[in-house]
Amino acid sequence: MNDSSWGAPPRAGSQAGYWGPNDHGAVPHGPVQGAAPAGPAYDAPEAQQTRPMPIVPDVPAHGGNQDDDRGAARLGGPLFRDETFRDGTFRDETSHGGTFRNETSPAGTFRDETPSAQPAAAVPQNPEPMPDAPQPASAPQKKSAGRDLTAAIGVGVGLGAVIIASLFVVKAVFVGVIAVAVVVGLWELTSRLQERKGIKAPLVPLAVGGAAMVVAGYVRGAEGAWVAMALTALAVLVWRMTEPPEGYLKDVTAGVFAAFYVPFLATFVAMMLTADDGALRVMTFLLLTVVSDTGAYAVGWRFGKHKLAPRISPGKTREGLLGAVSFAMVVGALCMEFVIEDGTWWQGLLLGLAVAVSATLGDLGESMIKRDLGIKDMGTLLPGHGGIMDRLDSLLPTAPVVWLLLVLFVGSG
Repeated sequence: MNDSSWGAPPRAGSQAGYWGPNDHGAVPHGPVQGAAPAGPAYDAPEAQQTRPMPIVPDVPAHGGNQDDDRGAARLGGPLFRDETFRDGTFRDETSHGGTFRNETSPAGTFRDETPSAQPAAAVPQNPEPMPDAPQPASAPQKKSAGRDLTAAIGVGVGLGAVIIASLFVVKAVFVGVIAVAVVVGLWELTSRLQERKGIKAPLVPLAVGGAAMVVAGYVRGAEGAWVAMALTALAVLVWRMTEPPEGYLKDVTAGVFAAFYVPFLATFVAMMLTADDGALRVMTFLLLTVVSDTGAYAVGWRFGKHKLAPRISPGKTREGLLGAVSFAMVVGALCMEFVIEDGTWWQGLLLGLAVAVSATLGDLGESMIKRDLGIKDMGTLLPGHGGIMDRLDSLLPTAPVVWLLLVLFVGSG
């Protein structure tokens, strides 16, 4: 194939090798000199297997001579179609409108027909829509909670039942619940650090020291908690010496951070429990934290438009923070007035405000850690919630705040 044969159609007499009817309507046995259609030139053996492109004369101007413009061809409308007739004839039809019909029968004969004039250009049956045509507006999407709410509610109710049963039956059992939550939280945190960052914080001294820290805080108070924290940090340093020195600094730093972040902060819950009304104080602490999270979620999901910290947690909004503060202050005033002995409603307002702020900061801090690790949840132990650490994120930093304010308002009990 000659690539130079693709181009504009030449004038009559400029190209040979076109197999088709001449001006007198007869089909010769060889090439005919005349105007040929645009397309590749074919040799004689190939002509029997291909269909020639039609010669479409220009539509003359009004009052002009159509025969004078036969040499200047242009393409327009449908070009050809094949049909088989019963009489076994081959029909070669060229209309005035510029269409060409090539009909071949099994007998191999042909005949020429000139049908009535047809339009010079065919109107497309399925025109494409204009690119700037107005498109129908899509239906607004409903907001999604992002989690399995049924599973989340079921797990939350189950955890609440365990906490309340252990809290008001035997205090020592609730201390055991705190210790178990601390150990599981440490396992989740150290596992994610090793998986995502290659940091090997020693779990064994952390788990043993964390459980001992909770018990020491319940038995000996703040003094016992600080001593247990120092011994746990020392155990982390010594335990890591049994491995090669590469990465020692980052491993022990992560270990000390984990010891402070999980068990030490959780020890303040055990210290709240030592008061005479310790169970009520712990219940107030848990209720205010849960109400703060619920208010932030409900108000933010329904009215949230302005992002609170988009680089840390894109889902949190300023409207949600206002909801957390409002809900926590109302419940705090009720709890301090009717639940905590010698408490007043205005103290409850301050307590609720402090809980909403500390719970939000704790949630953002956990989100910062997970964003740095490139994960959504710390674990999958609790369906609909994630892991234990995903539930402790707002509780851990709130515990020392509530403990301190209750000591200042009503004493250590």
